[in-house]
Amino acid sequence: LVGIVLAYVWRGDSPAGWEESHYTYLIRTFWFGTIGSVVGVVLSVVLIGIPILIAVAVWVIIRSVLSLVKAQKREPMPDPETLGV
Repeated sequence: LVGIVLAYVWRGDSPAGWEESHYTYLIRTFWFGTIGSVVGVVLSVVLIGIPILIAVAVWVIIRSVLSLVKAQKREPMPDPETLGV
């Protein structure tokens, strides 16, 4: 939760252009990951939620690692509005 708050605060104050794309990318990752997790938990009653939770966890991890790799190189995210990897 601290990370998402800081991303919202720092998104407008980023002096480098590449940082803003990372903030947008990670904010979208957080919110769609949260929505996917809630759907997965609700559907875990009928056992279909367990694969959904696993898929959401893998999706969040992949997106976070890709963002970290690009941030180390100080490169912007190619399309921060996408939900794909």
